[in-house]
Amino acid sequence: MHRRSQPWAAPALAALLLICLAAGCGGGDDGPMEEVRLGESQEGAGEPAKGKPETLVAALGDSITAGSPLYDPDSAVRESIGSSLDPRSQYEYWVQRRLSGVRFRNCGVFGERTDQIAGRLEGCADGADVLVIQGGINDIAQLRRVKAAARNLRGMVVAGKELRLRVALVEVLPWNNGYPGAGRKILRLNRLIADIGRDEEVPVFPWYRTLDDPSSSGRMKAGWTDDGNHPSVAGYRRLADVVELP
Repeated sequence: MHRRSQPWAAPALAALLLICLAAGCGGGDDGPMEEVRLGESQEGAGEPAKGKPETLVAALGDSITAGSPLYDPDSAVRESIGSSLDPRSQYEYWVQRRLSGVRFRNCGVFGERTDQIAGRLEGCADGADVLVIQGGINDIAQLRRVKAAARNLRGMVVAGKELRLRVALVEVLPWNNGYPGAGRKILRLNRLIADIGRDEEVPVFPWYRTLDDPSSSGRMKAGWTDDGNHPSVAGYRRLADVVELP
């Protein structure tokens, strides 16, 4: 399909590239990584029972994993967010509060495609017990083939298993600002992600349906997104509710 037949794609891609340049994305080979912090008001939440080893979860993905628009593991990006910065704008934050003895390493990088995410897998997963793989929307936004994105995701699952990690995948979220043009590709990629989960025997978290608006399917429900691209704090909390670590 030619780009001219998708008028939504060019401005969406331009906006993504401009924001990514401003944020300085993709600066290092491994990208920014940060252990998720709960914040002062929740100190002690999610700590392991005495004598029980802690589970380290490597969260690998794009800006959805990073926590955009109100959080990012990159300190330079956090500084640019300013007073709006909110560590609750991460699904990892809420899972870590809910599950005892779990600590997350946030390896999300804004604007990355699945091939770029794959290049950071080993660095993100070093020393981890569990790997959660998220990605695909930037492939769609940048007019990459859905099948290629699925192959990259499958490759990451296989690589994680070869590293003896417990692996999970997540669905691609609805994209309000790409609606309706991106809708079919998102649904197609999610079907391929479900196939990967079945073939590789890894769980797939149902993130699409968790934030999909039943009255306007294909878009995140109002209140569950801040900017039409990413979840709100309430949206990230809903995503965390369906995370069951393998």
